[in-house]
Amino acid sequence: MNFSDWMPDLSHPWTRFALTVVVALAVAGLLRRAVDMVLRRFALRHPRGASIIARAKAPMDVIVPLAMLLLAFRGAPDEPARLIDGMEHVIAVVLIGACTWFLVRCIGALEATVSRFNPIDLEDNLRARRLQTQVRVLSRTGMVVVIVLGLGVALMTFPVVRQFGASLLASAGLAGLAVGLAAKPVLGNLIAGIQIALTQPIRIDDVVIVEGEWGRIEEITSTYVVVAIWDERRMIVPLQYFIENPFQNWTRTSSQILGSVMLWFDYGIPLDPLRDELQRICKDANEWDGRVIVLQVVDASDKAMQLRALVSSSNSGKSFDLRCKVREGLIAFVRREFPEYLPRLRGELESELRGVDAASPPFASKLANVRR
Repeated sequence: MNFSDWMPDLSHPWTRFALTVVVALAVAGLLRRAVDMVLRRFALRHPRGASIIARAKAPMDVIVPLAMLLLAFRGAPDEPARLIDGMEHVIAVVLIGACTWFLVRCIGALEATVSRFNPIDLEDNLRARRLQTQVRVLSRTGMVVVIVLGLGVALMTFPVVRQFGASLLASAGLAGLAVGLAAKPVLGNLIAGIQIALTQPIRIDDVVIVEGEWGRIEEITSTYVVVAIWDERRMIVPLQYFIENPFQNWTRTSSQILGSVMLWFDYGIPLDPLRDELQRICKDANEWDGRVIVLQVVDASDKAMQLRALVSSSNSGKSFDLRCKVREGLIAFVRREFPEYLPRLRGELESELRGVDAASPPFASKLANVRR
């Protein structure tokens, strides 16, 4: 038996096609190795791009061979046409899915990189929260757009879907109206997400009052916002809510905040000792940032006067703790130093006590009962 008997017939179309596929896969392997070397060097010089390269590796391992196979199928034999067309169609659909996967992974890697290099667990984290909010909302929106476009491109490779699309275009008026009404919530949240990313009425870790609840912005997705309530509950709010409804944002421009403590005391209490005690309490408290400390009479009634202690803190959490310390400290100080000026209920018993000596024991006992 001659060696030539073992050699494939290169004149046969299927033999040439098989060799083309083998060469295409070999070139894909070499090309992938070369790309890996270039990207590895790039990651060493630019550490911030290492995360994107690491996440894009898996889809790239699929995209390069599929692309080379798709090129190889251009030289496939004409017969059987249905089999070749079917295989080429499957490869094209899988390649579209891999490209969609690649773009989604790159967007997610970009979001993770920005979050890692801009942590929000700092005292002055306004810039980091702004960047994280922008990249998080835009990345989620970009992922949705990429997935929808990838699905649409994949579906358009099927002739039946293309014909269905043509028929829809023929009746675009009614179909467009129906689709617009059906997609209104989705499109509304999508547009609201872009508005929030650009104008930033809220950011990650912002302190907000929503529906009367105090909480922090924990997560912003493409459709809703998660607000972490102070008692560990979670409020799920649609994105459109923050565009269409008023709410309070305590950290819009800065986390610094003023806290007030309201107290009622008798008119006779001296204010200077109270102001000195407020100064002492705040100076001993780590929560006070040294900016504002004020004690004022803000209201009066027929029984007592209302005092307001205004103090400042670097954030809302410290402000709450400082307000509690000031309230407890001032009440304890008044009970210890001026107990007679605590709020009292006063009255007169003219009919029973008229003509009675004020120094007599019955009068004193009844007067004590009245003051209680």
